[in-house]
Amino acid sequence: MKDKNLKDLFSELARDEAKHKLTLEGFLKQAPEQFHFSTSRDYKVVDPLPTPLLTVDLKPLDGLVIAIKRELEAMQVYTQLANTSTDEGQKTIFTELASMERGHKSRLEDIYTNMAFPEVW
Repeated sequence: MKDKNLKDLFSELARDEAKHKLTLEGFLKQAPEQFHFSTSRDYKVVDPLPTPLLTVDLKPLDGLVIAIKRELEAMQVYTQLANTSTDEGQKTIFTELASMERGHKSRLEDIYTNMAFPEVW
């Protein structure tokens, strides 16, 4: 990635995802009922857009579209796992992880909207 701001943003998100791994490992050691997360809204800003090809010459908006779609995929996977689990503790964990991914998606959508539609500001 050549764009420094986008590179920094993606590095920050990668660190967050590494923390998710630690969170999941922590969930395995604790009772899932102890954790509570607020639910973020899903605005579906880029959901209908095609996913650009991943290259080092990505335009910042295209990089954001890819990142948003990846967060959407993670959110959907965790939601499916929650919906198919027969264990209430697992359901809680996967629902909360889906909510965390929705929060990432929402944050990226805010950035995308501000960059894609600067005339609003």
